[in-house]
Amino acid sequence: MSKRRPFWLNKIEAAWEKRSVVWLSGVRRVGKTTLAKMIQNALYLNCDLPSTLQALAHPESFLASLPEGAIVIFDEVHRLADPSLVLKIAADEFPHLRVLATGSSTLAATKKFRDSLAGRKYEIYLSPILWQECQSVFGNRNLEHRLLHGGLPEAFLSDQKDPNFYSEWIDSFYARDIQELFSIRNRVGFLQLLQLLLRQSGGMLDYSNLAKHSGISRPTVHAHIEALSIAHAVFLLPPFFGGSRREITHRPKCYGFDTGFVTFAKGWEKLREEDFGLLWEHLVLDTLRAYFHPSKLYYWRNKSGNEIDFVVRNQQSVHAIECKINPDEFDPKALIVFRQAYPQGDNFVLSPYVPVPFSRVYNDIKVEFCSPENCRLFDGNA
Repeated sequence: MSKRRPFWLNKIEAAWEKRSVVWLSGVRRVGKTTLAKMIQNALYLNCDLPSTLQALAHPESFLASLPEGAIVIFDEVHRLADPSLVLKIAADEFPHLRVLATGSSTLAATKKFRDSLAGRKYEIYLSPILWQECQSVFGNRNLEHRLLHGGLPEAFLSDQKDPNFYSEWIDSFYARDIQELFSIRNRVGFLQLLQLLLRQSGGMLDYSNLAKHSGISRPTVHAHIEALSIAHAVFLLPPFFGGSRREITHRPKCYGFDTGFVTFAKGWEKLREEDFGLLWEHLVLDTLRAYFHPSKLYYWRNKSGNEIDFVVRNQQSVHAIECKINPDEFDPKALIVFRQAYPQGDNFVLSPYVPVPFSRVYNDIKVEFCSPENCRLFDGNA
């Protein structure tokens, strides 16, 4: 973890060009603190410490004492009594400062934040280690290791997968994030639901089925999934549709935040060949979330079973992304159906094993085969 992470550091620097306050969120132990400490010449404040709470008892005076152009980091800012007030004062009264605030959740709907700071902050979600970073930043680890262990740095850097790490993380996540931010008291039902979502990761949500197997009511399932989404433990991917009655329009797909926890929930100690495809889909989603706002990301499916893994909506275009471990196994049938309805956009097959991009044409539809690190879809979107 001592190596710098240029992709994320550059992303933070670019965000400061747009807003003086940057909100860096991600699940616990994903590397937010280590990344924040990589920022040079910054004043780092751990909001878990009493000394920080005392220093920020009068936030206006504290911020006024900082020199022009100073960088200040509020790590775990939700530990403050009124974190949104501190950040609001910083954004409104001290725009010459550059502020990085970190936390385990989004600002939306958490009880601790009285103001969402709309228009005052730039949000960055720190995903588990991207596939592009596995070799360049974190050493020579192969795809199977990344998929099985997941992308939390501690688990990823371990030679052996330790089940205790994952179970202890889940306990800590419930105690420190869920209980504190959302006051959810039904621990057994909540964790049972989380386990179900991880085991079914990548599939369409069925709230009634989840309620049946978790032993909690359907409205409670809805509320818990919203909390899990806010806390970044799951990501809901909505369906893309344009009015056809044969398209899926309402049921989102639900992805667990990390492949290591998906394999842990499934009880996998090693991966079979057929396990790679679904887990690779999770890594591609991490990359898409690193480059695009969540509101631009979808999947597409019709009632005949034709499906596109990911759709990126960009102005008048909709880009189609398929995920394949082996690019030779790509079947263009669903893409041809999709492009009959939505002709504007580019088409990509993302594979970890395409060192040099190439193209193929199916029914006059051009498809580009590439890996995430050499895909032109991400050019200029960092």
